[in-house]
Amino acid sequence: MNDDDKSFFLKLRQGLSKTRKGFIRNLDEAILGEKVISEDIFENLEEILIGADLGPAFTGDLIDDMKYRAKRDELENPDALRRLLKDNMLEILKKCESPLRIPKGEPYVIMVVGVNGTGKTTTIGKMASRFRRNEIPLLLVAADTFRAAAIEQLGIWAERVDVPIIKQKMGTDPSAVVFDAIHAVESRKAVMLVDTAGRLHTQSNLMEELKKIKRVMDRELPGAPHETLLVLDATTGQNAVLQAKMFHQEIGVTGLALTKLDGTAKGGIIIRIARELEIPIRYIGIGEALDDLRRFKSEEFVDALFEQ
Repeated sequence: MNDDDKSFFLKLRQGLSKTRKGFIRNLDEAILGEKVISEDIFENLEEILIGADLGPAFTGDLIDDMKYRAKRDELENPDALRRLLKDNMLEILKKCESPLRIPKGEPYVIMVVGVNGTGKTTTIGKMASRFRRNEIPLLLVAADTFRAAAIEQLGIWAERVDVPIIKQKMGTDPSAVVFDAIHAVESRKAVMLVDTAGRLHTQSNLMEELKKIKRVMDRELPGAPHETLLVLDATTGQNAVLQAKMFHQEIGVTGLALTKLDGTAKGGIIIRIARELEIPIRYIGIGEALDDLRRFKSEEFVDALFEQ
């Protein structure tokens, strides 16, 4: 682990402190010091896991596995339950550990979706900064034309990261903005990061709008969007799961970015999302700084969560 990775691990560990205090501490209090594995321990564990937003499916499977192993004398003491939990979490998350692979020398379109307030535009800005450092040619696209603030915010990021932006005035058809951008990105062989609207109070209209944008992309550049990235706010807990299911069902999500893990005790929701949806987790966000959005690494995440 190089110095940069060590620094991020410390930030990640600090960022997950609320989750660790609310989850791991309760876990340790329930099992450490116990001499034998009793039914009471299983009941306490189930309550703790559900309360930590790990979800009923993961919790049920885990408790069943623990009971089975206990009957076969494969668990020598209650502390072994902690190790089994950690191993199970890692196994679930590893299946969703899949970094974004961007081919060189050809246009690549990333359509970023999510409800307002999840940190969608900020995530785009941080992704742009990462790509810029790796000398990947970029184009930002302001396709959330329903809020002047969204267009302005993306423009600020474009200036900050020093990349071009395609935008039009508020109220313009988002598909028209995307149409112009597709033809610009083809000639530049660049990566196109597309910001979209996220107004859940008009859910059906929002989804139809996003579907229309995808149709225009595919028509003008077959295969686009190459990535449909859903940004979720970890602080919303179970609402993040519902949003993921809705967006995935309606438009098809190919990757996730989970933000604001540093501001929540509900970091365990990442397990539920991974277990129930099995969508690749591309990025996690643990702070406001440019480099606080990082590629998701399952082992690093679980170690940071469990380390005392």
